[in-house]
Amino acid sequence: MELGVVGLPNVGKSTLFNAITRAGAESANYPFCTIEPNVGVVAVPDERLNVLGKMYNTQKITPASLKFVDIAGLVKGASRGEGLGNKFLANIRECDAIVHVVRCFTDSNVTHVDGSVNPIRDIETINLELSLADLESVNKQLEKVSKKAKQNDKEAIFQLGVLNKLAEALNAGKPAKSVVLTEDETEYSKSLFLITTKPVIYACNIDEADISKPEDEIQGVKEVKELAKAESSEVLVISAKVEQELTELDEDERAMFLADLGLAESGLDKVIKIGYKLLGQISYLTAGITEVRAWTIINGTKAPAAAGKIHTDFEKGFIKAEVVSYDDLIAAGSYTLAREAGKVRIEGKDYVVKDGDVMLFRFNV
Repeated sequence: MELGVVGLPNVGKSTLFNAITRAGAESANYPFCTIEPNVGVVAVPDERLNVLGKMYNTQKITPASLKFVDIAGLVKGASRGEGLGNKFLANIRECDAIVHVVRCFTDSNVTHVDGSVNPIRDIETINLELSLADLESVNKQLEKVSKKAKQNDKEAIFQLGVLNKLAEALNAGKPAKSVVLTEDETEYSKSLFLITTKPVIYACNIDEADISKPEDEIQGVKEVKELAKAESSEVLVISAKVEQELTELDEDERAMFLADLGLAESGLDKVIKIGYKLLGQISYLTAGITEVRAWTIINGTKAPAAAGKIHTDFEKGFIKAEVVSYDDLIAAGSYTLAREAGKVRIEGKDYVVKDGDVMLFRFNV
């Protein structure tokens, strides 16, 4: 899963990126500090892997991974070349979802490009710039497709209809995902890699002093939640400063620090859970002496396609899968005991894989 991180300058975007990925992206109190896209890959926390690792006395544990792409802060006029962020929008066009960092803290020592803190205004600024950037892409396609459509090319006529629908919405400052499309039209629109078709997580960056307050009492958070609800987006309330402090602690100290703050989990854990929910993703597991590993798939994936995540030959030559749920395996104490208890099932090509399935594929090529 790949998440693109966007926001105005000085909203805590790179601080949050640093904290979550520990990748060391430069962070400072001036616009355009991030002048190259930063990329960080983090392991997805999954305690099930550690438990299975002990059960199998495995040599290697490989968690699923999450990739973050942090680009320079966008400003009003970015679609016309203002600032630096517009140069890097291409880096998030192929991301699966957008993490839009919104400033919900007041600090006189940290400048705001518009002179005051106003989360809704800031969101509207970024969303408009993303819509205009997409409009530019759509207009370029319209130029190409229009010529073919005039020659009665059926495919071009179809594409022209989709592009005109998208252009109308984007011209009005609306995201491409607001356009109602048929299944075929949606499939074509995916090839355009439009940013505003992507699911969005609004990350409200709050002051450390507000971390224990009810979320709706924190400046701007309630308003962001209402906006997000209207557009079917998700909201994450987080303190980039707290997340940064957590990176400097060991595992036991982190747990104590979170408990002291009244938090059940870190910002990274929240991002992962929300990201998986937004994108409809789950993880199945493979386990053995050599390796215990998590594999990320879309919820609803059938066994052959899930096997293809490991290797294309597994999908091509799929015969069957031996499946046991993680809970049943742990309750039994071993794979052998789970089999003896009738908890290991043989599933075929139509089996829909579930989160936490521990799987062994049989194939022939």
